Amino acid sequence: MQMATIVKLSDVDIFQQDQLVLKKVSLKITHGEFCYLIGKTGSGKSSLLKTLYAALPMQAGKAEVAGFDLKALNRKTIPLLRRKLGIVFQDFNLLHDRNVEENLLFVLRATGWKDKDAMLKRVNEVLSKVDIIGKNKKKPHELSGGEQQRVVIARALLNTPQLLIADEPTGNLDPETADDILLLLRKLALDNDTAVLFATHDYRILENFPARIIRCIDGKILEEEDFTV
Repeated sequence: MQMATIVKLSDVDIFQQDQLVLKKVSLKITHGEFCYLIGKTGSGKSSLLKTLYAALPMQAGKAEVAGFDLKALNRKTIPLLRRKLGIVFQDFNLLHDRNVEENLLFVLRATGWKDKDAMLKRVNEVLSKVDIIGKNKKKPHELSGGEQQRVVIARALLNTPQLLIADEPTGNLDPETADDILLLLRKLALDNDTAVLFATHDYRILENFPARIIRCIDGKILEEEDFTV
């Protein structure tokens, strides 16, 4: 059975302001697939990710993400695309004056949920998925770095994303905690048929937990099998 494609880029040029950072990018990612995105600082990793979630406009080529034509997006449709995506950053970006439950409820309300019982049920479901149930009333500062990142992943899962974009999600974590977060994301990809694009500088993770590798190098995207040292 052929898996459905969640990301399809064809000859896409990616710019930061007027500077071309990646040229003629062609890339396919299917539902449930786990991929690493690697490259040196300044190689275009973040620019590629920002293009996928429409923080950078599409200027050349063809691109479809979660059924949306990126070139045809406007202020009304960008939020609809982002509801189909989960985004996890290196910095947790949690609201520090609110507890875990309130952080997640804030996102649900912002994305159109109305039923309080359904919202609380969904909060507990995603906290259970990331093995952090029972921490609902804790403030972010009362959690470890790994626990905070699990809350961030739970937040990203609230609207059942088709694609989870993780931009250096283990960058601020110690190696053991980083491995836990990596394994969690791989399990979520498998269990929920969610594609995961995991940008990282941590080559130790690549060696210990192999998966498909996409590299940004010399203004281009190369698959691992295309790449020679």
